[in-house]
Amino acid sequence: MENENVENVNEEAIVEAENNNGIKISDDVVAVIAGVAVSEVPGVYGMAGGFAGGIGEVLSGKKNLSKGIKVEVGEKETKIDVNIIVEYGTRIPDVAFEIQNRVKKAVETMTGLKVVETNVHVQGVNTDNQGVEEVKVEE
Repeated sequence: MENENVENVNEEAIVEAENNNGIKISDDVVAVIAGVAVSEVPGVYGMAGGFAGGIGEVLSGKKNLSKGIKVEVGEKETKIDVNIIVEYGTRIPDVAFEIQNRVKKAVETMTGLKVVETNVHVQGVNTDNQGVEEVKVEE
């Protein structure tokens, strides 16, 4: 049974065996791991991705877990850029710090790669229904 939270990635892209018996982990795999970690941080409304990523979600019906994540994977280390939209009223430095900690821990634990950079780019603030209170009037 296929798990909805796991993005389908070509099996060859996930792990490529090298001549020295090393393992190369795909950028896509690291991006999905980071995306899941970011989605669990309180104060994150969503990921800021490009137009193509949004169309892909609509057409496939699956959530793109790597949306808004850019990854550069080397032999033993990786750099990660995260583009987010925050909830109105949250303290942005706290959200960014939590993202950095969770992404680093998740990627290093699951892949064995050293995360040398986790850059958080706040692309927007979700202000839907902020400052508007619904008042019920009893008759």
